[in-house]
Amino acid sequence: MADREVSTPVRQRDIALMSRAIELAARGPLGDPNPRVGAVIVDLRGLVVGEGFHQGAGTPHAEVMALSQAGPAARGGTAVVTLEPCAHTGRTGPCAQALIKAGVARVVFAQADPTPTAGGGGAMLEAAGIRTTSGVLTQDSVALNEAWAFSFAAGRPRVTWKYAATLDGRSAAADGSSRWITGPQARADVHRLRAQCGAILVGTGTVIRDDPALTVRGPDGSAVGRQPLRVVMGLRPLPETARVLDGAVPALHLRTRDPAQVLKALADRQIRHVWLEGGPTVAAAFLGAGLVDEVIAYLAPALLGAGAPAVGGLGIHGIDQALRLTPHEVTTIGPDIRIRASIATAIITIPTAAACATATTSTSNTTREGR
Repeated sequence: MADREVSTPVRQRDIALMSRAIELAARGPLGDPNPRVGAVIVDLRGLVVGEGFHQGAGTPHAEVMALSQAGPAARGGTAVVTLEPCAHTGRTGPCAQALIKAGVARVVFAQADPTPTAGGGGAMLEAAGIRTTSGVLTQDSVALNEAWAFSFAAGRPRVTWKYAATLDGRSAAADGSSRWITGPQARADVHRLRAQCGAILVGTGTVIRDDPALTVRGPDGSAVGRQPLRVVMGLRPLPETARVLDGAVPALHLRTRDPAQVLKALADRQIRHVWLEGGPTVAAAFLGAGLVDEVIAYLAPALLGAGAPAVGGLGIHGIDQALRLTPHEVTTIGPDIRIRASIATAIITIPTAAACATATTSTSNTTREGR
C-alpha cells in the first residue's frame, strides 16, 4: 500500500535517486509525442543496479530499460521513476506489470500520470502488495514535460508564437525585406527551440513570400537532428517549388484559416507543442482565438519607422483593451533581446500529482503508446 510517511533518511535517499532519474529523463527527445521519463532501480542494499530513460515513441519504457539492466537484483528493491508507471498496453506492455513481475518491493514516482488511458499504475502496484511513494520532486518532473501535460489538460497542443522584430515592432522593412532583423546568435537560438516542438507552423503567405525551409539547422545551414513536422495553413495553393515541399522533412498543408481546426488536426497526429512562426495575419488569427499560450519575441536594437508589423489587427482600439502578457524571462542573445511571456487569457491549469491521481477527464488522442 502507499507510504503515508517515510523516515528522513529514506526521504533524502528518495530525493537523491529522483534527481538522478530526472537527469536521465532529460536525455530523452524533446518534441516527441510521448513524455520524457527516467528510472533508477536500487537493490536491497540500496545500491543502484539499473538505470533507463525513454528514448522516444516505440522504444522501451524507462522502467523496462532499467529493469533489464538490473536483472534479478531488482527483486526486493526499489524503483524510482519520474512518472507514475503506466497501466495500459500500447506499443509495449504496462510498466506497472513489469515492475510487479520483477518483484520490486517499493516504487517511488514524482507525479501521477494525467492520461486516462495510461494512468492508474500506482493503484495496480498497490493491489499487488507493492508500497508506493509519490510527490518526490514533482515540480522538477512536471517541468520535463510541460507541453505534453498541457496537451492533455487543454485538449490541444501548446502553442508558442515566435517572432523577430525591431524595437518599434517591425518584422519587415517597407520594401518587404526582413533578412536578417536579428543576429546569428538569435537565429541559432530559434533553431534550438524549434527542435523542442512537434510542428512548425506558418501561413501560405509566408511560404509564397519568403519560401522558408522550416527545418532545424546547424551553423552551416544543414538540417540537423530531429525535425518537427512542417505545417502550412491557408487556402491558397503552394508553389510546386516551395522548399517545404522538397520531401526532405514531412510537410502538411491544412487548407483552412481556422486556428482551432489546425490544432485539432495536429492533436490527431499526436503533436503536443506547436511552434508558430506565421506572419502578422496568422499570428492575429491565433491571438484573436485565444490560442497562443507563450510568446517568444526576439527584439533587435534597430528602428525602421515603417514596414510590416509583427502582428495584424486584433480589433483593439484603446489601451484598456491591450492584450497583457506576463514576462517570465528577458535574456540578451548577442546584440538582441529575447523575451518569453505568457498570455493571461490562455492560462490552462496543469493537474498536480494529487489531482492527476483522480482525473477522469477525457480528451482526444489520449494515448501514451510506447511513451
